[in-house]
Amino acid sequence: MSEDRISLDEIRYMSIFQNFTGVTVYRCIIDEDDNKLIFLVGKGEAGKAIGRGGRNVRILRESLGKDIDVVEYSDSLEEMVKNLFPGVRIKKITVRGRGDGKIVEVRVDEKDKGAAIGRGGRNVKRARLVLNKLFGVSRVVVR
Repeated sequence: MSEDRISLDEIRYMSIFQNFTGVTVYRCIIDEDDNKLIFLVGKGEAGKAIGRGGRNVRILRESLGKDIDVVEYSDSLEEMVKNLFPGVRIKKITVRGRGDGKIVEVRVDEKDKGAAIGRGGRNVKRARLVLNKLFGVSRVVVR
């Protein structure tokens, strides 16, 4: 299971994002590989966080020099999985425990499979990163 500690950099980014958008930030996760910040915000606050026409995200991306993703937070694993795949029709979510971590299998409508996986698997990677930090998930599989 991953260690769920919030770094000083994450706290700093959370503070900047919260002050700029006025939205409650539950967590910031830094994706070093993709030079990205993933902000987990309160239920129903993603639109306000993103801003009209993506204005807030665009300004923060330029000032911080990192790509920005905004995802609504949930303390329920199943709900968090749904939030990580917006616009994708999810048929079933299965969680299996194995060894060091959990494996989450997400069954989606065949038409949505490409959108769920994302270009180069980026949506699955983001889901694995977030779910690992929050719930100790080691793998995310889209079927």
